[in-house]
Amino acid sequence: MLNCVPLAITSFRKIPHQRLRLIYNQVIALSTHFARESGRELKPENPLRAVFMGTPRFAVPALDILASNPAVDPVAVYTPPDRRRGRGRVMEPSPVKARAHELEIPVYQPSTLRNRNAVGELSELKPEIIVVVAYGRLLPADVLELPRFGCLNLHPSLLPRHRGPSPVPGAILSGDETTGVTLMLLDEGMDTGPVIAQRTRNIGPEDDAENLTTELFRDGAALLDATLPAWVSGDVVARPQDDGQATYTSKMERADGSADWDRPAEFLWRQQRAYTPWPGLHTTWQGKELKLLEVSPLPDGDAEPGAVARFEEHRLAVGTGEGLLAIHRLQLEGRRPAVAADFVRGYPDFIGARLG
Repeated sequence: MLNCVPLAITSFRKIPHQRLRLIYNQVIALSTHFARESGRELKPENPLRAVFMGTPRFAVPALDILASNPAVDPVAVYTPPDRRRGRGRVMEPSPVKARAHELEIPVYQPSTLRNRNAVGELSELKPEIIVVVAYGRLLPADVLELPRFGCLNLHPSLLPRHRGPSPVPGAILSGDETTGVTLMLLDEGMDTGPVIAQRTRNIGPEDDAENLTTELFRDGAALLDATLPAWVSGDVVARPQDDGQATYTSKMERADGSADWDRPAEFLWRQQRAYTPWPGLHTTWQGKELKLLEVSPLPDGDAEPGAVARFEEHRLAVGTGEGLLAIHRLQLEGRRPAVAADFVRGYPDFIGARLG
């Protein structure tokens, strides 16, 4: 991962020929959607045949929205095959599959949609729309072309900012004050399709990637519910993204959570929030991993980068490249999480230690 620091496209003229073709295709997708179909009103007596594709718990609210709409008929749910999880390596379904069973919606779990049989099976369902929420797979062109009203996707950022697999960590790490969720029409690119609707949300100092992702997908479910009738009727027109404003994130790696004490305290604080719950902010002490579970930057104070200091009574801070980073909760490898005061009582030599 590139530490979720966005890389801006510098110029439209420098976009490769293949990328230009994708842009052309998304414009064509816009025009054909409205040229082909005059649209129709969502009515319970003629429900919209919908297929939902998703995987994690964040996607469940959007599935619930579709299932609760009397004018929508969710004919199938697509989710990846069950995986072995936990210490017992027990096969577990995805949260979306579990919820689909509760809602009595048929579930399909192809390992890929890039083969003729899988596409044929999906085609037989005659979906008029496909809604994709954190499915984890790109849809091939022959799937994108199946539904009358397209394949819609919820992406937890204000596209074109923070395209890619880690938009919420990217927004926090970049110090964005606001983010949001985008309802878009999928094309063959990575989050490059035209935008149908967006909803913004402020990023507060208490927000980390876990709770912010939850809230953004709840916002997205509400946005889908509010926008779907107008999209199907043709009253909403999607707009192409401005690729010149695009920024990118990449898949998170464990190394992304490693604390670089030469960085400013403000950055390390954002890093801890961006990588909660995984990979977290971590360092080493006496050859063991030390997880920093709750931290905050201090406006005053100074110490050598990586040096542990005491500030006020029973409080800990670590020197950084700029300012001090207060440590409120931490966890030493093989031990339980502890508040700073309790940790120091158990490890008095921690004061004055050098981390990392």
